Amino acid sequence: MTSTILVGKGQVPVAISLRMANRHGLVAGATGTGKTVTLQRLAEQFSRAGVPVFMADVKGDLAGISQPGGGNKKVAERVAELDLEQTEGFDYAANPVMFWDIQGKLGHPVRTTISELGPMLLGRLLELNDVQEGVLNIVFQVADENGWLLLDLKDLRALLTHVAEQAETLQTRYGNVSKASVGAILRRLLALEQQGAQVLFGEPSLTLADMMQTDEHGHGYVNILAAETLIHTPALYSTFLLWLLAELFETLPEVGDADKPKMVFFFDEAHLLFNDAPKVLLNKIEQVVRLIRSKGVGVYFVTQSPLDVPDTVLGQLGNRVQHALRAFTPRDQKAVRVAAETFRQNPDLDTATVITALGVGEALVSTLDEQGIPGIVQRVTVAPPGSRLGPVDDSERRAVMDQSLVKGVYDVTIDRVSAYELLEQRAGAAATAAATPAAAGWGDLFGSGSGTKPKGSGSSSRQSPLEAFASSAARSLGTQIGRQLMRGVMGSLFGTKPSGKR
Repeated sequence: MTSTILVGKGQVPVAISLRMANRHGLVAGATGTGKTVTLQRLAEQFSRAGVPVFMADVKGDLAGISQPGGGNKKVAERVAELDLEQTEGFDYAANPVMFWDIQGKLGHPVRTTISELGPMLLGRLLELNDVQEGVLNIVFQVADENGWLLLDLKDLRALLTHVAEQAETLQTRYGNVSKASVGAILRRLLALEQQGAQVLFGEPSLTLADMMQTDEHGHGYVNILAAETLIHTPALYSTFLLWLLAELFETLPEVGDADKPKMVFFFDEAHLLFNDAPKVLLNKIEQVVRLIRSKGVGVYFVTQSPLDVPDTVLGQLGNRVQHALRAFTPRDQKAVRVAAETFRQNPDLDTATVITALGVGEALVSTLDEQGIPGIVQRVTVAPPGSRLGPVDDSERRAVMDQSLVKGVYDVTIDRVSAYELLEQRAGAAATAAATPAAAGWGDLFGSGSGTKPKGSGSSSRQSPLEAFASSAARSLGTQIGRQLMRGVMGSLFGTKPSGKR
């Protein structure tokens, strides 16, 4: 099996060493310059080298990687131009694919739990301020100490309201819990639900091992997340992908520099990850990117401009593919300078000038050699993939999903006992305790507590009409109190409905 994957050819062929593929990378360029084709080429080549891949399909045109190519005149011309059939053994072939979709429509449902997401990423998703994040941390702490599972949004809502009701009790231990802050968080949760985000949270949650598989030919599966709709909620999109990256970091063992990565992760529209991110989260991202390579994971950011990626992260990206940039504005001109300066210079190229003159499908490329040293930048024509360029139709997508290794594993939602149910039971017990003394008092009023026994031996289970009336009244009062308590637990105090049903 090859130890490199070809990116393209110029004066010399330029390839990414599989041993250095976990040193991360960048694919950048203006819209319409060929980034998507480059992304598909790299994903396909990693797959054929036995490396599982994850990527988000933000425009709906990456799903064609699941189908064999051919019949595309431009691709055929590029194959002939680069002499790929003779030098690389190029062939038109499909790749093993698993489709995923948070909405569960265009792929297998993909979920995580509130607990797995954690307070930091959840706070980012809800766009909370420091005070509100502090309250969220208290909620998670209370859940941990009581053994209450936080699986979905109704669990979180129930526990938020519980913490608000117990604010005075919790204050001495955790500090002030403002009902105004709890209300603000609950309103953010409502807005999140209105965007359809509730389907992300629940069980069965995603098992990363299901993504990291190879087929019978030893080819790595390409995991494609349907993101055409998801991209319209950028906070949810970036938070989910960052969670996935963090889970890989926390789950995988240390492997160092192996012969090839255990997985390659493409982060399309990478600027969404860093936009408006607080410093503490940026520090976390930098840490994960820096350390995850020792877990055998390569992270490739795909974006329009190198300026979209913070310098602390940009400096860790060893394999770079730079498509054309346009220098129409001062920011564009700065991006050109930054892109040019980050390459190891080629004396035969004026890098800054070439960047603005690249044609569609051309790129400036620099990769790491076997010793991890950046090669000098080369101008290349990017090699095409052997799979289809473009989308798939519904029947093709369904055929792929019907053959999937995880067919049926994630299709049915499981709603086990968690924080919502336990708090509901607690409220019911409180309602029963409140109703019991009242029932006893009414029984005495109507004579049932006089101590006299009915005629005949033993006791009777039959009630007199007066006793039946008393019991009915007691149940009615208990139910009313229970409903009031449940509305308090489930957040009606802040104008929201109970959310016990899916």
